[in-house]
Amino acid sequence: METTNVNETIPQSKKDAEKRSKLDFLKRFKRNNENNNHIGGAKSAISSTILILPYILSFFTFIVLPVILAIILSFTNFNAMNFPEFVGLTNYINLFTNDDVFMQKIIPNTIKFSLICGPVGYFLSFFLAWLLAQIPKVPRTILALIIYSPSLTAGVAMQVVWIAIFSGDANGYLNAILLDMGIINEAIQWLQSEEYLMTIMIIVTIWSSMGVGFLAMLSGILNIDSELYEAAYVDGLKNRFQEVAYVTLPSMKPQLLFGAVMAVVNTFQAGSIGVQLSGSNPTPNYAGSLIINHIEDYGYIRYEMGYASAISVVLLIFIYVVSIIIRKILQTKE
Repeated sequence: METTNVNETIPQSKKDAEKRSKLDFLKRFKRNNENNNHIGGAKSAISSTILILPYILSFFTFIVLPVILAIILSFTNFNAMNFPEFVGLTNYINLFTNDDVFMQKIIPNTIKFSLICGPVGYFLSFFLAWLLAQIPKVPRTILALIIYSPSLTAGVAMQVVWIAIFSGDANGYLNAILLDMGIINEAIQWLQSEEYLMTIMIIVTIWSSMGVGFLAMLSGILNIDSELYEAAYVDGLKNRFQEVAYVTLPSMKPQLLFGAVMAVVNTFQAGSIGVQLSGSNPTPNYAGSLIINHIEDYGYIRYEMGYASAISVVLLIFIYVVSIIIRKILQTKE
């Protein structure tokens, strides 16, 4: 008959107790760690919410709320004095059927202005950014500041430079030069002429269009890895045109998308240029009036807020549709 050794039983029981103790400790540690992670995650979420709350409130107050109010007011007859009166789609029907100025002057002017200023300013921004990327840092910084500065001082420059250049009397710079050269016999009213006002607006707009879109493109080009160019030349790249087409453009699609959206928004929102140049809203015979000027005309001069809101909604939809198209073209797959 076999007997149990007491000396072997006691160490074995100690080992089992130690294992159970370790397992209990690991379970408690895991439970405490999960609780701490839960508490830490909750604190992190609260902190993030507090930090982003001012932006959310500002975005809702100055972007979302005005859009909602504009959409609501577009279905009303509101003169900023009396309580809005609901009229349904009347404002939109009148806009597209009875407003001859909108259909015959404003829309053609806006389309012409946008199709020229938007693409030209966009491609010029990329071209200048690409040129600056080829030169050393110090001259690049100076030239970038010079090119960017008109977008910051456009309002001041409008009064000091462009109005003086295109002044309608004989003392205007352009008139004085043309009179001295014998090209014209009398001073031309450049800024009051239906023939020249839109062309001058386009020139001034392109001159001041090198804004944040230009800086984004310059930054995108400078941040492209130089090894990509080296690898491309090893694979058979032959000239700078191929370098731009196969390396530069594909590597900076986010910056191209941002620049395109900014160009669209800035172009369609441009309205003060014609007013500042001509000195009146609407411009002479609506020659330089854009859709934003039509909104200001009905909203701030005639106080037809409901009708002005309907025009604003149409402009918003148009900008949104064009932005979506551009996004589909330029967006990356990531």
